[in-house]
Amino acid sequence: MTTTPTHSYTRRIPVDAPYDLVVAGGGPAGTAAAVCAARLGLKTLLVEATGCLGGMGTSGLVASFGPVSDGERMLVGGFMKELLDTMWQQKAFGPQVVPEFLNAQLNRWVPFKPEHLKRILDDFAVQAGVELRFFSRVVDVEMEGDRLRGVVLSNVEGLRFVEAKAFVDATGDAALAALAGAECKVVLRDTDTVAPSTLCSLLGGMHWDDPAYGSDWQGIDAVKNRTKAELLPQAIDDGHFTQEDRFMPGMNKIGERTATLNAGHVFQLNPLSVRSLSDGMVFGRKLALEYLEFYRQYVPGCADLELLATAPVMGVRDSRRIVGEFELGIEDFRNRRQFPDQIAVYNRPTDVHPTDTSKAEYERFLKDFHGKDNLGRGGCVGIPYSILVPRGAQNLWVAGRCHSSDTKVHGSIRAQSAAYMMGQAVGTAAAQSISTGQPACDLDTQALVETLRRAGAFLPQETLSHEMTRS
Repeated sequence: MTTTPTHSYTRRIPVDAPYDLVVAGGGPAGTAAAVCAARLGLKTLLVEATGCLGGMGTSGLVASFGPVSDGERMLVGGFMKELLDTMWQQKAFGPQVVPEFLNAQLNRWVPFKPEHLKRILDDFAVQAGVELRFFSRVVDVEMEGDRLRGVVLSNVEGLRFVEAKAFVDATGDAALAALAGAECKVVLRDTDTVAPSTLCSLLGGMHWDDPAYGSDWQGIDAVKNRTKAELLPQAIDDGHFTQEDRFMPGMNKIGERTATLNAGHVFQLNPLSVRSLSDGMVFGRKLALEYLEFYRQYVPGCADLELLATAPVMGVRDSRRIVGEFELGIEDFRNRRQFPDQIAVYNRPTDVHPTDTSKAEYERFLKDFHGKDNLGRGGCVGIPYSILVPRGAQNLWVAGRCHSSDTKVHGSIRAQSAAYMMGQAVGTAAAQSISTGQPACDLDTQALVETLRRAGAFLPQETLSHEMTRS
């Protein structure tokens, strides 16, 4: 067994003014946490590694929200509904999006314009009084007993130490939680396979007015389904692709001549390895060209398609998750379990992508997605507060895809629309914790749910409890 050499050094670094709350990561979860906490009066710092908010929806070009309806009613409320309403008013959705996408369609992804979303989230944060610190990362922490005292930030100005009363990890990779010593599951070590990543892209020159697409979203859906079921397998048989990847989410219309493309799995990428991420970005850009040529040659309306950009960040689906006060499992999901401390409800199939190019894995995915791991019309599962709390955490929460769930459930609730709701919950929880002295791991969840309801969250559970659901 080889030992990695180590080097010790000591530095004195500047100390910034303290905050009530520091949020690491400005994706959907982190943005919602920061904005909602600031609206409740907390002095809030939001630290983001890129130059914009929105995470996968903007930097990652995953420009489509996961379902927000159970086929009968809208399931989201609070911050997420406010965001949807604002995007509708500002025409930030794809031009084919109709109100039914949000209110009454089952398993309906909702395409949007990434640049519009960036500006809307900027406005939300600035108006709430959130201090934004872009191009910055949390690189170390300082503990005081079992409480997180402060974080070390790195950016173009060097290193800074920032103290706070409370912290939210919305990094996706549980980076802050891991630095703070929280117990975590590293997916690559805990299973033989890992969900693949995808480098998404932005396309122009699309002829959405081609007769094949008809005059509304139904025509677009029909071509999308044909592309997956007939045209992609034909291209694979023709030897078009480097790898025989049988599944792709496909193309989304975001403008009259533009689209985003979610296609081309980067299998066995290790999101916690910079070498693997670097190699994956190179391979992902090569795949983007292969899919561009596939659409040009095989799919109606795509002859003049141009690749405008690939995303500057890899679309990682899974990496490291906390061990929380509770782990949401597949039986909870299949039973549509509701929880007294749930902070959101959700309906989305267990979208665990094929982990390799085999036909067996593709068939496993289809069976899960369309079978018993699909909640169906009118169904939903509760997302309990306790999956957002690292076990025993005093003043640290997580939100987004590093929450505590098993692999199948994670494939459902890792979506952006669920992450926004988780973010609102932990931002609200941090405010409650600071005002009452209650630690994250022993928060009065009845009070939390009641506060979220007053803020517009859709929480239909009939029974509340002062104590969270625990394993």
